[in-house]
Amino acid sequence: MGLGTSGKGHIFVTDMDSIEKSNLNRQFLFRPWDVSKLKSETAARAVKNMNPAVQITTFTDRVGVETESVFNDEFWMALDGVTNALDNVDARRYVDGRCVFYRKPLLESGTLGTKGNTQVILPNVTESYSSSQDPPEKSIPICTLKNFPNQIEHTIQWARDSFEGLFRQPAENVNLYLSTPNFVDTALRGNTARETLLSIKEYLVDARPTSFEECVAWARHKFEELFVNNIKQLLHNFPKDSVTSTGQLFWSGPKRAPDALVFDATNDLHLDFVVYAAKLHAFNYGLKGADDREYYRKVLKTIHVPTFVPRDGVKIQVQENEQPNNNDSVTADQDELDALVAALPKPAELAGFRLTPVDFEKDDDSNHHIDFIAACSNLRASNYNIAIADRHKTKFIAGKIIPAIATTTALVTGLVCLELYKLLDAQPKPLDQYKNGFVNLALPFFGFSEPIAAPKMKYNNVEFTLWDRFEVGNMTLRELLKHFETQHQLEITMMSCGVSMLYSFFMPKKKVEERLNMSLRQLVETVAKKPVPPHAKTLVLEVCCNDAEGEDVEVPSIIVKL
Repeated sequence: MGLGTSGKGHIFVTDMDSIEKSNLNRQFLFRPWDVSKLKSETAARAVKNMNPAVQITTFTDRVGVETESVFNDEFWMALDGVTNALDNVDARRYVDGRCVFYRKPLLESGTLGTKGNTQVILPNVTESYSSSQDPPEKSIPICTLKNFPNQIEHTIQWARDSFEGLFRQPAENVNLYLSTPNFVDTALRGNTARETLLSIKEYLVDARPTSFEECVAWARHKFEELFVNNIKQLLHNFPKDSVTSTGQLFWSGPKRAPDALVFDATNDLHLDFVVYAAKLHAFNYGLKGADDREYYRKVLKTIHVPTFVPRDGVKIQVQENEQPNNNDSVTADQDELDALVAALPKPAELAGFRLTPVDFEKDDDSNHHIDFIAACSNLRASNYNIAIADRHKTKFIAGKIIPAIATTTALVTGLVCLELYKLLDAQPKPLDQYKNGFVNLALPFFGFSEPIAAPKMKYNNVEFTLWDRFEVGNMTLRELLKHFETQHQLEITMMSCGVSMLYSFFMPKKKVEERLNMSLRQLVETVAKKPVPPHAKTLVLEVCCNDAEGEDVEVPSIIVKL
């Protein structure tokens, strides 16, 4: 295209991520030897090799509120347009909001396997990306995950959650307990105080290993807890022949009656769980693991596993609308919480001691993260007679890998470039010359439509769209209220900046009087209790207003120029 190759032409690209192996099959700029390098810098080098005349500046920053000092007013105002290649909705909505604020055209796009889409967003003409949104991703009910799985996806998600609950969250809780003076007080005010304190006690007192053999023993006991004892307790509460209040068998429909497993060290799946759980537990404590499976079998013979007796009175969540029971059968009372706190070692006694949380990484085969999740999921599936999944499928689901095909990427890139030609053309074009694209190579389907025009709203017979705003200087609150009454025939009833409520009609009169003579900048700083960042040239205020008839009306935002 020759983009950014002459005159003042320039391309700015940013990406804070590094290249992973799973990125290699979906694009054309990265090669195997680029793995672990920064995406933006590597992509820029590849493009410069293709065309040395192209002028590119790279960043390695996330585009978001926290980097508005980097991507500031001067940066955005200098742009002619923006193209998105993002992988999450929050980032898309943020960039879309910036483009609306600075009135910059945006070419939005995305792919999912053989499917792809492109969207053209034109200042003052079309709706924005945020004007519509996809329905929320369907989640698995908690009761299904915890007690009634019926698909391998359920057991993989359960195993993924178990990974966090065994190897990351407890280690982080321990470190917070050891490093944060008021951590216990904060934890006691939360809804999961008992669960948090129990995990700290387990990892610091009850099951703190001093050797790798103790890590193996811990893993063996976890096997018994997760795949034997919990299942026996569930069947104690709901025997296989139990019926509901309507006389229907409880274990019917999507509910599969489980069976407790019997540990067998000669079963590779059983041993897999012990091996990988022990290694990850050892990683938490900085202990060296072992690879020889005969070593594990030898240690396992020495481990005593107590017989489990199911308890009466244990509440198990059956319906999604029931309150989940995070604390087994016991509601923690103050005496129990006090006893848990008293059982913990004083942080001063463990000065310098820290655990190493395990941060999930799907693409490093040597870390055994996927190996553990695969073993854990397949054991859970064995409990419920669900067909097990191989490691590849487990990695795909647990890692939430978005299927990507280079062909789809190339097609969507081409469609975006066609619209980019139109945007950069000096001759303005009518809306019907631009096209949003929707494709599915598997069908195949190729559909195009005109971008949707920005919907028009009205107050006091004044039409406006999402691209409009009121612009004012750094006047006082009193002057702003008066300005809206006289210039726009609008009564401001509420006004906010971010999460800070600056003014409302129901505020105490004394508080309103204190704020009326403050400048808008001073008002924001006073209420938010922090200064406006030095790089900020404007403030955005959201207001609710009544029109001349006293009716509540929607109005544009207010931009305060500082």
